[in-house]
Amino acid sequence: MARRPSGITLQQLQYFIEVAAEGSISAAADLLYVAQPTMSAAMRDLESRVGRELLVRSARGVTLTNDGVEFLGYARQVVEQAELLEQRYLGRPPSRRLLGVSAQHYSFVVDAFVRMVRASDAAEYEFSLRETRTWDIIEDVRTLRSELGILFRNDFNRNVIDKLLRDSGLAFHPLFVAAPHIFVSRRNPLASRERATLDDLVDLPRLTFDQGANNSFYFAEEILSTLSSAQEIRVSDRATIFNLMIGLDGYTISTGIISDDLDPEIVAVPLDVDERIEIGWIGRTAIPLTDQAQRYLSELRAVVAEAGVALADAAA
Repeated sequence: MARRPSGITLQQLQYFIEVAAEGSISAAADLLYVAQPTMSAAMRDLESRVGRELLVRSARGVTLTNDGVEFLGYARQVVEQAELLEQRYLGRPPSRRLLGVSAQHYSFVVDAFVRMVRASDAAEYEFSLRETRTWDIIEDVRTLRSELGILFRNDFNRNVIDKLLRDSGLAFHPLFVAAPHIFVSRRNPLASRERATLDDLVDLPRLTFDQGANNSFYFAEEILSTLSSAQEIRVSDRATIFNLMIGLDGYTISTGIISDDLDPEIVAVPLDVDERIEIGWIGRTAIPLTDQAQRYLSELRAVVAEAGVALADAAA
C-alpha cells in the first residue's frame, strides 16, 4: 500500500487560495508568476497529502468540492496567522487585504463598507461588494465567492431561508430587528407624514428588487411581498429605484436606515403594519471569519447603532 505523503507547505496553501479565488489553475499561475504545470502539480500533490479531492477540474476551470470549501477556510486562517507572525517578528509590511461581501440593497451596508475601506491600514487591498439577488447572495457565500452575506428574514420567509442556509452549510446571525418604513422622495406628499398606512400607498407605484429566475415571494427583499399592487415596477439596482422614487413618486419598503450622505433625496417614513424586519449576516458554519470580515461587521454594527437601532446582541 502506497504511503501517503506527509506535511503541507505554506506555499501550497497560498497557491490553493489563489486557485480557489480565480476559479482557474492557469489564471492563478499567471497571477503568481508560476508555470502552469508547476501549479497543477502543486495542487495534485496537496490533494494527495490531505487524502481528499479538493478541486473539480473541467474545461471551464475549477470549482471546489465540499471538502475543498472546508479546507479553504482553514487554509486562509493558517496563511493569515503566518502573515501576522512575519509582520510581528520579521518586520514585514501588512499583506494585501481581501474580503468579499454580497448583500441585498441596503445603504447601511455600503456605508459600513466605505468606513472599512477608509480605515484599512493596508497599502494594497482587494475588496468586493456585490448588491445582488437573495438567491445569489446565498450562492456567493456557499461557494466562497464572498465571505459574508447580508440579508433579511421575517416570519413569512424564515423557514424557507433557514432551510436553504442549512442545506448550503451556512448559518444566519442576527444583527438587528427594524420596524418597517417606506422610502420615498423628499417631494412625495407622504414624506412629511409621521406615519404611513397601506391605504396611503394604494395609488403609488410599488418598487421592488427583481429576483430573476428565483422570483419567489420567499426571496423578495421586501416584506408584504404577497400583497397585490395595481402599479408595480421591478428594478435591479438601488440607483434605479431611487430615481423612480423621485420621478414617479414610487415607494419601497425597507428598514428605515438610510444614509443622508449616500441618499440625500430619499426619506424614510414609518409604515403602520404589524411586521418586523430582521437583518443578519450569513457565513459558512465550518469556517471562522477572517480578521477583515470581523472588521467589516464591526463597522456595520457601528453604522446601525448610530442610526438609533438596537443591535441584536445588545438587545439580548
